[in-house]
Amino acid sequence: MKILKYPLLLFYRIWFYILVTVPILVLFPILLLSISKESWYPYFFRLARFWSKIILFGMGFIPIIKRDLDYEEGKSYMFVANHTSMTDIMLMLYASKNPFVFVGKMELAKIPLFGFFYKRTCILVDRDNPKSRREVFKSAQEKLNQGLSVCIFPEGGVPDESILLDEFKDGAFRLAIEHKIPIAPMTFHDNKKRFSYTFFSGSPGKMRVKIHKIIPTGILEMEDKRMLRMQTRELILNELNNPTV
Repeated sequence: MKILKYPLLLFYRIWFYILVTVPILVLFPILLLSISKESWYPYFFRLARFWSKIILFGMGFIPIIKRDLDYEEGKSYMFVANHTSMTDIMLMLYASKNPFVFVGKMELAKIPLFGFFYKRTCILVDRDNPKSRREVFKSAQEKLNQGLSVCIFPEGGVPDESILLDEFKDGAFRLAIEHKIPIAPMTFHDNKKRFSYTFFSGSPGKMRVKIHKIIPTGILEMEDKRMLRMQTRELILNELNNPTV
Protein backbone atom coordinates (compact mmCIF):
# COMPACT_ATOMS: atom_id res chain seq x y z
CA MET A 1 0.00 0.00 0.00
CA LYS A 2 2.90 2.37 0.70
CA ILE A 3 3.94 1.99 -2.94
CA LEU A 4 0.53 3.30 -4.02
CA LYS A 5 0.32 6.09 -1.44
CA TYR A 6 2.33 8.77 -3.22
CA PRO A 7 0.97 8.16 -6.73
CA LEU A 8 -2.58 8.31 -5.33
CA LEU A 9 -1.86 11.52 -3.41
CA LEU A 10 -0.27 13.00 -6.53
CA PHE A 11 -3.40 12.18 -8.53
CA TYR A 12 -5.55 13.61 -5.72
CA ARG A 13 -3.69 16.94 -5.97
CA ILE A 14 -3.92 17.01 -9.75
CA TRP A 15 -7.64 16.19 -9.53
CA PHE A 16 -8.13 19.21 -7.26
CA TYR A 17 -6.62 21.57 -9.83
CA ILE A 18 -8.71 19.96 -12.58
CA LEU A 19 -11.85 20.62 -10.52
CA VAL A 20 -10.74 24.23 -9.94
CA THR A 21 -9.98 24.89 -13.60
CA VAL A 22 -12.48 23.01 -15.76
CA PRO A 23 -15.67 24.65 -14.38
CA ILE A 24 -14.09 28.09 -14.91
CA LEU A 25 -13.34 27.18 -18.53
CA VAL A 26 -16.85 25.82 -19.10
CA LEU A 27 -18.55 28.78 -17.42
CA PHE A 28 -16.12 31.40 -18.71
CA PRO A 29 -18.57 33.36 -20.93
CA ILE A 30 -21.21 33.49 -18.16
CA LEU A 31 -18.63 34.39 -15.53
CA LEU A 32 -17.27 37.15 -17.74
CA LEU A 33 -20.76 38.54 -18.25
CA SER A 34 -21.51 38.42 -14.51
CA ILE A 35 -18.55 40.69 -13.69
CA SER A 36 -19.18 43.18 -16.48
CA LYS A 37 -21.27 45.35 -14.12
CA GLU A 38 -20.70 45.87 -10.41
CA SER A 39 -24.43 45.53 -9.76
CA TRP A 40 -24.32 42.01 -11.22
CA TYR A 41 -21.85 40.74 -8.62
CA PRO A 42 -24.52 38.71 -6.75
CA TYR A 43 -24.94 36.61 -9.93
CA PHE A 44 -21.18 36.02 -10.02
CA PHE A 45 -21.34 35.03 -6.34
CA ARG A 46 -23.98 32.39 -7.09
CA LEU A 47 -21.75 30.97 -9.81
CA ALA A 48 -18.79 31.01 -7.40
CA ARG A 49 -20.84 29.04 -4.85
CA PHE A 50 -21.73 26.51 -7.56
CA TRP A 51 -18.01 26.27 -8.44
CA SER A 52 -17.15 25.69 -4.77
CA LYS A 53 -19.66 22.84 -4.52
CA ILE A 54 -18.17 21.13 -7.57
CA ILE A 55 -14.74 21.21 -5.93
CA LEU A 56 -15.82 20.19 -2.44
CA PHE A 57 -18.01 17.28 -3.46
CA GLY A 58 -15.72 16.34 -6.37
CA MET A 59 -12.89 15.91 -3.86
CA GLY A 60 -15.08 13.76 -1.64
CA PHE A 61 -15.41 16.41 1.06
CA ILE A 62 -18.63 16.39 3.07
CA PRO A 63 -19.45 19.79 4.61
CA ILE A 64 -21.18 19.51 7.99
CA ILE A 65 -22.42 22.88 9.22
CA LYS A 66 -23.70 23.74 12.66
CA ARG A 67 -25.24 27.22 12.89
CA ASP A 68 -25.77 29.23 16.03
CA LEU A 69 -27.75 31.63 13.85
CA ASP A 70 -28.88 32.25 10.28
CA TYR A 71 -27.55 35.40 8.65
CA GLU A 72 -30.07 38.06 7.71
CA GLU A 73 -30.61 38.43 3.99
CA GLY A 74 -29.48 41.81 2.70
CA LYS A 75 -27.35 42.61 5.76
CA SER A 76 -23.59 43.16 5.58
CA TYR A 77 -21.16 41.20 7.78
CA MET A 78 -17.45 40.78 8.29
CA PHE A 79 -16.89 37.05 7.81
CA VAL A 80 -13.76 35.67 9.49
CA ALA A 81 -12.42 32.14 9.96
CA ASN A 82 -9.22 30.25 10.68
CA HIS A 83 -7.06 29.69 7.61
CA THR A 84 -5.11 26.49 6.97
CA SER A 85 -5.92 25.31 3.45
CA MET A 86 -6.70 26.36 -0.12
CA THR A 87 -10.11 24.81 0.45
CA ASP A 88 -10.96 27.53 3.00
CA ILE A 89 -12.07 29.71 0.07
CA MET A 90 -14.46 27.07 -1.24
CA LEU A 91 -15.83 26.22 2.20
CA MET A 92 -16.47 29.88 3.00
CA LEU A 93 -18.38 30.26 -0.26
CA TYR A 94 -20.38 27.13 0.56
CA ALA A 95 -21.16 28.19 4.12
CA SER A 96 -22.55 31.66 3.39
CA LYS A 97 -25.44 32.53 1.11
CA ASN A 98 -24.91 36.25 1.74
CA PRO A 99 -22.87 37.66 -1.16
CA PHE A 100 -19.44 38.77 0.02
CA VAL A 101 -16.07 39.74 -1.40
CA PHE A 102 -12.76 38.36 -0.21
CA VAL A 103 -9.92 40.58 0.93
CA GLY A 104 -6.88 38.62 -0.15
CA LYS A 105 -3.22 38.82 -0.96
CA MET A 106 -2.24 40.25 -4.32
CA GLU A 107 -0.01 37.30 -5.22
CA LEU A 108 -3.04 35.05 -5.90
CA ALA A 109 -3.91 37.23 -8.90
CA LYS A 110 -0.94 35.62 -10.67
CA ILE A 111 -2.59 32.18 -10.73
CA PRO A 112 -3.59 31.41 -14.33
CA LEU A 113 -7.31 31.67 -15.07
CA PHE A 114 -8.36 31.75 -11.40
CA GLY A 115 -6.38 34.96 -10.98
CA PHE A 116 -8.24 36.61 -13.85
CA PHE A 117 -11.50 36.57 -11.89
CA TYR A 118 -9.83 36.89 -8.49
CA LYS A 119 -8.36 40.31 -9.22
CA ARG A 120 -11.64 41.55 -10.73
CA THR A 121 -13.92 40.44 -7.91
CA CYS A 122 -11.81 40.57 -4.73
CA ILE A 123 -10.19 43.38 -2.78
CA LEU A 124 -6.47 42.88 -3.23
CA VAL A 125 -3.90 43.95 -0.68
CA ASP A 126 -0.12 44.12 -0.75
CA ARG A 127 0.72 43.70 2.91
CA ASP A 128 4.15 45.28 2.43
CA ASN A 129 2.64 48.45 0.95
CA PRO A 130 0.99 50.91 3.39
CA LYS A 131 -0.84 52.65 0.54
CA SER A 132 -2.32 49.33 -0.59
CA ARG A 133 -3.52 48.60 2.96
CA ARG A 134 -5.20 52.03 3.13
CA GLU A 135 -6.91 51.45 -0.21
CA VAL A 136 -8.59 48.36 1.28
CA PHE A 137 -10.74 50.61 3.47
CA LYS A 138 -11.94 52.60 0.47
CA SER A 139 -12.68 49.49 -1.58
CA ALA A 140 -14.48 47.84 1.33
CA GLN A 141 -16.71 50.87 1.76
CA GLU A 142 -17.69 50.69 -1.91
CA LYS A 143 -18.64 47.02 -1.58
CA LEU A 144 -20.59 47.62 1.64
CA ASN A 145 -22.47 50.45 -0.07
CA GLN A 146 -23.59 47.87 -2.63
CA GLY A 147 -25.05 45.77 0.19
CA LEU A 148 -22.28 43.16 0.10
CA SER A 149 -20.36 41.58 2.97
CA VAL A 150 -16.59 41.23 3.31
CA CYS A 151 -14.50 38.16 4.18
CA ILE A 152 -11.01 38.23 5.66
CA PHE A 153 -8.91 35.39 7.05
CA PRO A 154 -7.31 37.33 9.92
CA GLU A 155 -4.33 35.04 10.35
CA GLY A 156 -3.05 36.59 7.12
CA GLY A 157 -0.79 34.05 5.43
CA VAL A 158 -1.27 30.38 6.08
CA PRO A 159 0.50 29.54 9.35
CA ASP A 160 2.86 26.69 10.05
CA GLU A 161 0.82 23.48 10.18
CA SER A 162 2.03 22.81 13.72
CA ILE A 163 0.22 25.98 14.89
CA LEU A 164 -3.41 25.38 15.76
CA LEU A 165 -4.39 29.05 15.37
CA ASP A 166 -1.96 31.85 14.58
CA GLU A 167 -2.25 35.38 15.95
CA PHE A 168 -4.87 37.55 14.24
CA LYS A 169 -4.05 40.77 12.42
CA ASP A 170 -6.08 43.94 12.98
CA GLY A 171 -7.42 44.56 9.46
CA ALA A 172 -10.77 42.76 9.68
CA PHE A 173 -11.57 44.31 13.04
CA ARG A 174 -10.60 47.84 12.05
CA LEU A 175 -12.85 47.54 9.00
CA ALA A 176 -15.73 46.13 11.04
CA ILE A 177 -15.55 48.92 13.60
CA GLU A 178 -15.03 51.64 11.00
CA HIS A 179 -18.06 50.53 8.97
CA LYS A 180 -20.18 49.38 11.94
CA ILE A 181 -20.75 45.87 10.60
CA PRO A 182 -20.90 42.81 12.89
CA ILE A 183 -18.19 40.17 12.97
CA ALA A 184 -19.51 36.80 11.77
CA PRO A 185 -16.97 34.20 12.97
CA MET A 186 -16.67 30.66 11.62
CA THR A 187 -14.48 27.76 12.71
CA PHE A 188 -13.20 25.31 10.09
CA HIS A 189 -12.24 22.07 11.84
CA ASP A 190 -10.98 19.67 9.21
CA ASN A 191 -9.55 21.60 6.25
CA LYS A 192 -5.94 21.11 7.33
CA LYS A 193 -6.52 17.35 7.55
CA ARG A 194 -8.50 17.15 4.33
CA PHE A 195 -6.22 19.30 2.12
CA SER A 196 -3.25 21.02 3.74
CA TYR A 197 -0.42 22.86 2.00
CA THR A 198 1.76 19.77 2.39
CA PHE A 199 1.71 18.40 -1.14
CA PHE A 200 1.56 14.67 -0.45
CA SER A 201 -1.33 14.80 1.99
CA GLY A 202 -5.11 14.93 2.08
CA SER A 203 -8.11 12.63 1.94
CA PRO A 204 -11.86 12.67 1.39
CA GLY A 205 -14.04 13.05 4.46
CA LYS A 206 -16.09 15.44 6.51
CA MET A 207 -15.44 19.18 6.77
CA ARG A 208 -17.03 20.50 9.93
CA VAL A 209 -17.99 24.17 10.15
CA LYS A 210 -19.21 25.98 13.25
CA ILE A 211 -21.03 29.24 12.46
CA HIS A 212 -20.92 31.28 15.64
CA LYS A 213 -23.22 34.01 16.82
CA ILE A 214 -22.33 37.42 15.48
CA ILE A 215 -20.26 39.90 17.49
CA PRO A 216 -21.81 43.39 17.26
CA THR A 217 -19.54 46.39 16.64
CA GLY A 218 -22.06 49.23 16.58
CA ILE A 219 -20.99 50.83 19.87
CA LEU A 220 -17.27 50.10 19.52
CA GLU A 221 -14.57 52.68 18.86
CA MET A 222 -11.29 52.14 17.05
CA GLU A 223 -9.41 51.73 20.33
CA ASP A 224 -11.57 48.62 20.94
CA LYS A 225 -10.11 46.75 17.96
CA ARG A 226 -7.61 44.79 20.09
CA MET A 227 -10.39 43.61 22.40
CA LEU A 228 -12.55 42.65 19.42
CA ARG A 229 -9.66 40.80 17.77
CA MET A 230 -8.86 38.86 20.95
CA GLN A 231 -12.52 38.04 21.60
CA THR A 232 -12.97 36.66 18.09
CA ARG A 233 -9.76 34.64 18.19
CA GLU A 234 -10.64 33.18 21.60
CA LEU A 235 -14.05 32.11 20.28
CA ILE A 236 -12.53 30.25 17.32
CA LEU A 237 -9.67 28.78 19.37
CA ASN A 238 -12.08 27.46 21.98
CA GLU A 239 -14.14 25.76 19.26
CA LEU A 240 -11.01 24.19 17.78
CA ASN A 241 -10.04 22.81 21.18
CA ASN A 242 -13.57 21.81 22.19
CA PRO A 243 -15.57 20.96 19.05
CA THR A 244 -19.34 21.31 19.21
CA VAL A 245 -19.96 20.03 15.69
